[in-house]
Amino acid sequence: MHIRHVMAGAALAICFMSPTYLFAAATTDAALSQRHKFDIHVQPLSGALRQLSTQSGVRILFPYDEVATIRSRRIQGWMSTQDALARLLAGTELKSSAAGAGVIALAAPANRSAARRSPLALQFAQASMPGAGAEGLALAPAPEPIEDATPIIVTGTRTTTRTVAESLAPIDVLGEKDLESSGKQSVRDLLGTLVPSINVSNNGAGASWAVRTLSLRGLGGDQLLVLVNGKRRHNTATLFINGSVQNGQSPPDLDLIPGNAIQRIEVLRDGASAQYGSDAIAGVVNIILKNDTSGGAALTLGSTADNGGWQGRWQVDKGFSIGPDGGYIHLSADGVLQDNTIVASSPIAGQFYPTGDPRNADPQRIRAKFGQPQVIGGNVGYDAMIPVGDSLELYSFGTYSKRHAAGWLTYRNPAALNNIIEIYPEGYIPRIHVYDEDFQVAGGLRGEIGGGVQFDLSTSYAQDEVKYSQTTSLNPSLGTASPTHFYLGKIRFDEWTSNLDLSKEFDIGMAGPLSLAVGAEYKKNKFLIGPGDPVSYIDGGYKSPAGAWLAGATRTGVGSQGVTGFLPSGSGRWSRDNWSAYVNLEGKIIEGVEFGLAGRHEDYSDFGTTDTGKASLRIEPTRGFAIRGTASTGFRAPTLQQQHYASSSTINVPVNGVNQLLPVQALPVDGPAARALGAVSLKPEKSRNLSAGIVITPAPNLNFTIDAYQVKIKDRILLSETLSGTVVMNALAAAGINGVAGGLIFSNAADTRTRGLDIVSTYRAGLGDMGLATISLSANFNKTIFTHIDPVPAVIAASKLTLIGRAKIGDLSEGTPRNKLIANILWEKDDFNMNLRATRYGKVVQRASAGVWHTADFAGCAAPPPGGTAVPGCSFGFVDEPLKPKTILDLELGYKLARGVKLSVGANNLLNTYPNKVKPVNRVVGGLYNSYAPYGISGGFYYGRFNLEF
Repeated sequence: MHIRHVMAGAALAICFMSPTYLFAAATTDAALSQRHKFDIHVQPLSGALRQLSTQSGVRILFPYDEVATIRSRRIQGWMSTQDALARLLAGTELKSSAAGAGVIALAAPANRSAARRSPLALQFAQASMPGAGAEGLALAPAPEPIEDATPIIVTGTRTTTRTVAESLAPIDVLGEKDLESSGKQSVRDLLGTLVPSINVSNNGAGASWAVRTLSLRGLGGDQLLVLVNGKRRHNTATLFINGSVQNGQSPPDLDLIPGNAIQRIEVLRDGASAQYGSDAIAGVVNIILKNDTSGGAALTLGSTADNGGWQGRWQVDKGFSIGPDGGYIHLSADGVLQDNTIVASSPIAGQFYPTGDPRNADPQRIRAKFGQPQVIGGNVGYDAMIPVGDSLELYSFGTYSKRHAAGWLTYRNPAALNNIIEIYPEGYIPRIHVYDEDFQVAGGLRGEIGGGVQFDLSTSYAQDEVKYSQTTSLNPSLGTASPTHFYLGKIRFDEWTSNLDLSKEFDIGMAGPLSLAVGAEYKKNKFLIGPGDPVSYIDGGYKSPAGAWLAGATRTGVGSQGVTGFLPSGSGRWSRDNWSAYVNLEGKIIEGVEFGLAGRHEDYSDFGTTDTGKASLRIEPTRGFAIRGTASTGFRAPTLQQQHYASSSTINVPVNGVNQLLPVQALPVDGPAARALGAVSLKPEKSRNLSAGIVITPAPNLNFTIDAYQVKIKDRILLSETLSGTVVMNALAAAGINGVAGGLIFSNAADTRTRGLDIVSTYRAGLGDMGLATISLSANFNKTIFTHIDPVPAVIAASKLTLIGRAKIGDLSEGTPRNKLIANILWEKDDFNMNLRATRYGKVVQRASAGVWHTADFAGCAAPPPGGTAVPGCSFGFVDEPLKPKTILDLELGYKLARGVKLSVGANNLLNTYPNKVKPVNRVVGGLYNSYAPYGISGGFYYGRFNLEF
């Protein structure tokens, strides 16, 4: 060992004394600029440097003592030696310099290296030399891939060497190991499980019940921007309506991305509109697709403990090389078969059969079928790249999905006005079918165009088309002539986005280079509504004949029950386009002080221009401790869906203090009915974000981050409470909308303020013979309040109606957990691994929108007659539904049967925990459990999974 150190020191001295050193810089620069295909796994940095040398042919001299305790990161793909070395050294204090022809020397800062290592504690990382046997210099086989502890990030920065620990804003990185061991069956649920500031909405109704959204930091799903490989992901065509917490949104549908196509996910928990444009008020989720030649397959089978809902999911992916210069294509496919769950329900009150029918004495009142939908679907995806010349890459990626989801809505009893007893003598439950067809294709050219300028020119086209139909339904207004199957129409959303990004680093005398990025974007959106079959929306005016049940009565409900078909008057095509330009600066002023500045200008064809900005600062006074903060402005443009969507769904509407199941229509803000009710055109939401935090890394395997934040949103776009009454009915009738009990309209009627705290800590512990344990503790504390609510439009104020009432306020302020804590331990020993996770969800409250008559024990009461007195023991008031804090346990055990073959068993919600039961007065149509529960109402899910790697 000492002889090797002496030889290494002598070699370094020769390099510095050699006359050829004057020409070494040019020679070394040429060697570093050459592109190679690198494949370096996570390992000690010394081994990674040796692999870099072997794969590039460049010799590297490094201080052994300095690198001995540092773990490298994963380096894979086609890049220059200089880029690969920069990525290996990112996050360390090591600097590189030319030390001779084809030799690079690494050194630590002088104030550290002189005191901490011997001058001869140097080692060479060297490739095979001519005439040397390959066997003599061959490295040991690459270790099995393990997770990178300090991965390089690409979200929230325009540089290529910034790590998670060095980020100017809080960011989470979920790697392949997180994806595999989480036990979750979708990308959406994975994020909700592993990121404490993300919650998943599990409730919905009508045509949007199949769409589940994410909430970051208590904000809306459409205030979270989703990227794939750094390019904007399109939104779903469906508007999430009548689903309470996330009402009125049309966010991206993450279920339509193959889960096995993903290499990692980066979650930026900070406003980023100045960097990425509209929608990034809460933050950004960037999904990075696999870009290697690995492959795998998986089969997962499972079911709930009590409620059915068996599920099968298969996945397969494989990468292939293209050409000799590092090109590749990685193909992925997954498919899912999921059955309905049917959870326990409550007895449905009221008269079931016509008066005089003896079955009314003891009818079967358990009729509801609440639970998860039935799903049959498949996703395919690809990611490809081909080098063009020495410095360019042609790339493309895309996804394609088809999905059929079907679910039960609410029960209509035989004697109800919205049933035709001759068709359904036992009543019926409408079953809605949602057919999704979705794709996105992106392509571009990137590389260097000279002078150190990097560019990326890309375009992406995406479309989501959704068709709706219903079975076991009817149109009561058509009487006995009503069909039972209806085509309800379709909606389609298209997005075309093109980008040009340019970046260059400048040496202006600071401690590090100044990174400048500029770019422009053009985006065009289109939205289409196609009408349903006439029988799905017409008013047939049916009245039962004399002598029949309900003879002469006007039927409740026009059009198909459950969800009414799209009307021709509400159908059409709409489009808009916008362009934007941005500038981004990042740099290190002095050692330990870094900054970032960003500005963006947007110009929309339908509402004008807007400007946003962001400033970030990170100060690291001592290694292992840093302070960071950001201040930014943001915006979110109203979606075309929010501006033009028009459909009706049957929901609970309080009438004279009693909940009833009635159809309610969503009204486009520019339509005649909404205008008659005081609606005005929507404008963008605008936000102001502040965040400040600390990063503590006392040891290489231990880190803490604590970040506080505040997000103020002005002119927040919200869907109103249900508007009903004489004024509303007159406005609907004047617009030709009949047979509905009320309307819903969008408005910019409120301002909100969200404050919170994120805490994330991770410890990686080597346990010797007991293996390796990764322990993480994380938490989010969050509170949203309304700081301003606009006055009610005069036209409806006299009717004592409100756009933003107590239920809407409650959905945003109490509808998601005020706090969420996650404790996770991943233990790995040899071929065995165990992942145990406990998630505590804080209190949630489902606020009532209107008062109801109820007893002291919250049973329902009949409303008193006009001018009469209440039934003794009954009172009138709001009956809210608090959801108590609950802790959910998840467990997965895995064992590698052979290299590349693994068997796992696990449970999501191991203890089969259910949310609170709702009070009797709120069990109107058989509901039993509080659907606001972020962990759902179907109980535990238990599964087995078989994995292959190839």
